[in-house]
Amino acid sequence: MSVDAEAGLLRVATAGSVDDGKSTLIGRLLWDAKAILEDQVAAVTHASAARGHDGVNLAMLTDGLRAERDQGITIDVAYRYFATPRRRFVLTDTPGHFEYTRNMVTGASNADLAVVLVDARNGVLEQTRRHAVIASMLHLPHVVVAVNKMDLVDWDEAVFTRICEELTAFVNRFDEPSLTFIPMSAKLGDNVVDPSDHMPWYYGPPLLQYLEEVPLDDPAHNLAARLPVQWVAVPAVAADEGPNGNANGGPRHPGYAGQLVAGTLRTGDKVVVLPGGATSAVASIDALSGPVDEAAAGAAITVRLADPVEVHRGDTIALQGAEPQVGRCLEALLCWMADAPLVVGARYRLKQTSRWTTAVVADLHYRLDIETLDHAPATALGPNDIGSVALTLSDDLVFDAYRANRSTGSFILVDEDTNVTVAAGMIVAADSATHEQDRPVPTAG
Repeated sequence: MSVDAEAGLLRVATAGSVDDGKSTLIGRLLWDAKAILEDQVAAVTHASAARGHDGVNLAMLTDGLRAERDQGITIDVAYRYFATPRRRFVLTDTPGHFEYTRNMVTGASNADLAVVLVDARNGVLEQTRRHAVIASMLHLPHVVVAVNKMDLVDWDEAVFTRICEELTAFVNRFDEPSLTFIPMSAKLGDNVVDPSDHMPWYYGPPLLQYLEEVPLDDPAHNLAARLPVQWVAVPAVAADEGPNGNANGGPRHPGYAGQLVAGTLRTGDKVVVLPGGATSAVASIDALSGPVDEAAAGAAITVRLADPVEVHRGDTIALQGAEPQVGRCLEALLCWMADAPLVVGARYRLKQTSRWTTAVVADLHYRLDIETLDHAPATALGPNDIGSVALTLSDDLVFDAYRANRSTGSFILVDEDTNVTVAAGMIVAADSATHEQDRPVPTAG
């Protein structure tokens, strides 16, 4: 018996500038896919009428915060779940306003696919380019560009073509992501769930069909196994047992619980516990459903090892021969989220998987210019800036480069005094000697 996690589930994050129609698009998708409960329909209908809207304001299906409804913008990250006969979905509605870019990074960090909206009237804006850069940094395997509000430009193919060419030229300056363009009107429903009669020049699928058919190839399943230990479950000792064994004299080893963030783990696998380096073999695996012979990425499991090795919360159990890196010096990309700037010499708490340590900013290599993609010299990073830094840690960290493993290659920085998250980081390498072409960030070309 084996356990696999979240098979057939597609996580979709939306992004775009303010008033490009992200919340309306998700509302239309849910509405036309008949994925809305009757009480939700009644609540949104009532709220739309109270605000004087002509008909139902579909954006209110996702704009759940009162502040959002009052201001007509998305502030927080909203999640909606629905399913069709072909696939299950988690839809993440992320904010478009510049000052909430940090929320977009949070919402998209676990996505399989991003839908970036562009208002056909306004074309490609700075925030559009910013979201394309973030999608590249996060290594999202699929990005859809939804050219919205085509009804307000008379369904003009030339407008759509111009936007496609401009954004394609921009993203071609770095390695990824590849883009799929869909012209639509979220308000009217054209090319959201049903094909549009207003744009016969478009031969591609509507958005929902694309989301149902896009390949689901979770790269985490193809990586070497990584089990960050969240909890050490020490077995109770019965009255007729000795301190280190059961009544029959056999050993009773602790269980090490956590989420398998990459690869497949099987009973009998030879493993190493890092950063300590102790080796053993997998004696048993327990999932929520009971004992299993193997588990795949995403599964919550408890592993027992064949030997009484020392394992602590924050350690990582990995396959022998395919170990992650261990070190105290990192080169990383940061999306800075705090109002107070990041400066060289500042100290923060760093959390990566289940491990905490202290990090000091040893160097600030550059700030990324979103307009030109140049690496601009900088002495600080301000709110929503993206930059490259060198970090020195107080303890060994077990990690992979983010390009190789999104789970073990990402981290957050937390202010020691306020406990507020100030940055999201992607590990580039174990030191600052990485060649330019290896860095997972756009460069001007």
